[in-house]
Amino acid sequence: MKEDPAASVLPDEVRVRLYDQALNDARIGAWECDLETERLSWTSGVYDIFGYPVGNPLRRTSIVDLYVDESRRNMELARAEVIRSGRPVTLDTEIRTCRGERRWMRLSINAAREGGRPARIFGSKQDVTSDRQAIESLRQQAETDPLTGLANRALFQVRYREIVNDALNHGFASALVLIDLDGFKELNDTLGHLAGDACLCEVAQRLRRAFHDAGLVGRLGGDEFVIILRAPTHPARIAHVLQQTVAMLSRPLFWNGCHLEISASIGAALVGRPHRRRIAELFAEADLALYEAKAAGRNRAHLFGDEGQSRAA
Repeated sequence: MKEDPAASVLPDEVRVRLYDQALNDARIGAWECDLETERLSWTSGVYDIFGYPVGNPLRRTSIVDLYVDESRRNMELARAEVIRSGRPVTLDTEIRTCRGERRWMRLSINAAREGGRPARIFGSKQDVTSDRQAIESLRQQAETDPLTGLANRALFQVRYREIVNDALNHGFASALVLIDLDGFKELNDTLGHLAGDACLCEVAQRLRRAFHDAGLVGRLGGDEFVIILRAPTHPARIAHVLQQTVAMLSRPLFWNGCHLEISASIGAALVGRPHRRRIAELFAEADLALYEAKAAGRNRAHLFGDEGQSRAA
């Protein structure tokens, strides 16, 4: 028995309803803007994305204010380019809804021409907040140490290159600092890994607070930490900062009813200007300074200077 072709054709109202439902499920809405009057037209999906009450007047100036600053600039530039060239553009933008929630939105812009001139622009807006959050979560997992939340070795190497090559800030990095905890293995062996983890987290917190203006604070692994100093820049002042850091890290830690004695040895190398040296060279110098600090009795710091001499802090 042959199927009646007419039976599979949906009525217009059903087709429209299913189409709208599919768009809503995908958190997509359509929009249009008349270029002469700047009159906006939205489908319900766009109202939902912006958390904008249906029926309220759509004024472009008010809607533009809901874009976060950088996204607003990017959106206006993309809009102008589509109007000028007629080529469609798609970009991700960040907005604050009328309720103050921050969302990411994928915005597509196209232009319709009449009489050879652009008459209106139109496109779609899709809520991609969950996608951006998932990507950000994966990035965090790839770039941060899961125990302390500090930058890991991979992110450190990337950020180091960014900082020293930052032309806008004149590559403002003054020293590479390596920190190694003294007696950490003994603490782990005596009190267990939970005590060791608590110690590492406390050291991370102290470094994060003390060096919140640093280029980067990271954990290389085990009980090794690393800092890119932006300031100070003078060797004597850097040595003084390192001495203060030794004192700060040697304060005892109380954990689970136990009084934990901790201390750290520090080695640092001056970055110098212009920044032409490879990171491996700086690590070698800082590592040598760290070795000298430990050989001198631990719980102290050494700064390896440009001239190849170490300074006790």
